[in-house]
This record gives sequence, structure tokens and C-alpha cells, in this order.
Amino acid sequence: MDMNDCVTRRAGLLAALLLLVMGTTAKATTIRVHYDVGYGNRITLRGSKAPLSWTTGTNATWTTGNIWTLSWADSVGDVDVKPLVNDATWSTGANYRLKAGSTVDIYPFFGAASGRLQYVSNFYSPQFGNSRVLTIYLPPSYSENPLKRYPVLYAHDGQNLFDVARTTYGTEWRMDETANSLIGSGAMDEVIIVGIDHGGSNRIYEYTPCCDAQYGGGGADKHERFLIDTVKPYIDQNFRTLTTKTNTALIGSSLGGLVSFYVGRRNPTVFGKLAAMSSSFWWNNQTLTQQVETATTKVAVRFYIDAGTDNDGLTETTRMRDALVADGYVQGNDLYYYVAQGAGHNEASWAARLNVPLTYLFPWQSTAY
Repeated sequence: MDMNDCVTRRAGLLAALLLLVMGTTAKATTIRVHYDVGYGNRITLRGSKAPLSWTTGTNATWTTGNIWTLSWADSVGDVDVKPLVNDATWSTGANYRLKAGSTVDIYPFFGAASGRLQYVSNFYSPQFGNSRVLTIYLPPSYSENPLKRYPVLYAHDGQNLFDVARTTYGTEWRMDETANSLIGSGAMDEVIIVGIDHGGSNRIYEYTPCCDAQYGGGGADKHERFLIDTVKPYIDQNFRTLTTKTNTALIGSSLGGLVSFYVGRRNPTVFGKLAAMSSSFWWNNQTLTQQVETATTKVAVRFYIDAGTDNDGLTETTRMRDALVADGYVQGNDLYYYVAQGAGHNEASWAARLNVPLTYLFPWQSTAY
């Protein structure tokens, strides 16, 4: 065999090998575990189908950036997987579901499901010319897994959410405790929650579109700019956030629910989803509902709306639900309408059902990295 034949055959073999590798990659299911285990430690994976098992872990392969990778043939089908450190310490939360042929990035943690609060005092609003407190819930893995970035939930009436000592009426939402529990049980993805105090005596003005015959109002457009131009840039610059609309949400109750719905619906390129609890849809003769009823296009936002059965605006909320359905929103998909039996218009009622909107907005393994 002459030299030219050798070169040709070698090139052919390399091409065949490349095609084989490409074909294998295209037909593989791959998990990429982002976690720094430290020197001398390893990530293993256990799972529901061979080549994985729930009894003995399979070593993942370390790659640059502290990414641990493992692949298997897509013919195995969908697989439930969970990572471990040194095949001894299981990750916190639920199993991860990998669909056949997918490549999935996960950012686990292995400690307690206990987030922490960080306060930003005297946060200035140029839109309103005043200052207020931001209470920031950092989820359990925030310090443990610095490779991870997080969705963000912007929450109104921040003084009522986390600390009973700061509440207006002596009852808190227990938002951090609820988030910890849902994350620990694997019902909810980790999320940064930004509790934004309202402007004190100006709450009605700040949280309402213009203008109700009895109560006035009209500051919602300023509040919109405060959220988008001041609060969100600060959070994105100072914390490890995922900034896209898919990973950005609003929540509030009563007038806070009204302004969440108003701002979220007007800014679908910023906020991809929102929760409006016991919302004051009665405001200004239900003008906001009328706007939805007369809309000619469907806004690309996922809505959660609810009300209790005890003098909590259920009639107005149901009318808003009907308007959204008429616009093409589908219950259980991009709409979740919930009736809280026996619930009234108060912090205790919102705290009691907070798990419902949180798991709708951020269900387990829903984060788009």
C-alpha cells in the first residue's frame, strides 16, 4: 500500500469515527451537573433505569467550570435522576426528570433547605421621591452553589411578607418559611424573592391606575417605572439573577394584586408571569377588567388570580377570569384561577394559600437557564 492509500484510508477512518461520535451524541441523553465539590470529591448519579440504578451511583465526568457530565443512549427512554456527592450525600429536593434525547443542566445543593434574608435599607425611588426597604430572600443554595443564577419574584407590600415585627396588621405571610418548605420537598424551584415596601401613606396612590371616583389614586405608572427602571436593575446588578421575562415574575394581594396585574400585563417583555391574589379588580368600576374584555390581542403573560369566598371580591375576580378565558388563556396552562373556600381579605388567608401561586409560578425543574 503506497503513502497516498494510507492517507486516504486514515482520512476515511477519521471521517467514519467523527460520524459515529456525532450520531452517538445526537442520540444521547445528557445531564450536566453544575457544582464545585472541592478537591478529591466527586459527583455520582443514581436513577430509575439502567445504566443507572437507585442502589449504586455512576461516576460523572468532571469538565472545566466544575461541570459534571454523564450521557446514556436515548433508547433508555425518560429517566429520573438524582446527584450525590461521593455517592453518599443526596441533593436536596426532588428527582430530576430527563426526557429521552435531551441535554439538561442542573444546579443542585446538598445542605438544608433554608434561605436567608438580606435587607436594603433606605432604597431610594426617584419616581416617588422617597425611600423604603427591600427585603431580599436568597434561596438555600445561594451561598453553597455560586455557579447558579436564579429567577426573581418581585413581591408587593414587602413589609408584610417575612417578619411579623415589620407587618402592618401583626400577621406575616411567612413567605420565606413557605418557600423553604416547597424547595425542600421538591415542589418548587429556587427563586430570589424581592419584597418591596410600599410608600407608607401613599400606598393607594402608588398601587393604582387613574382614577377611582372615591379613592383617587393614579400612581401605578410611576410604580411601573420604579420597578422596571430602578428596582430590577439594582437586583440584577447586585445578585446572581436570570434576567429574562421567563424568569421574572410579580406577586401581590389586594391593591398589590391590582398593580401586579396592571404592570405585568403592560410589560410582557419584562415579566413573563404574575400572581394577583384577592385583587382589587373593583377599582374604578372594574376598568382593568374592561380593558381585558375589549383587548384584540392576547398578551404573552401567565396569570394566577384568586379570591376567597368570604367578602373577598370573588365576583370581580371571576369576571376577570372570564375575560382572560375569552382572550384565549387556558386554565392550568397560562391561567390559574383559584377559589379559596372560607378565606377572607387578610394576611392570614394569603399566607395559608401562598403555596398555590408559588408552585404555579415556579414549579420544580421549570427554570430556563
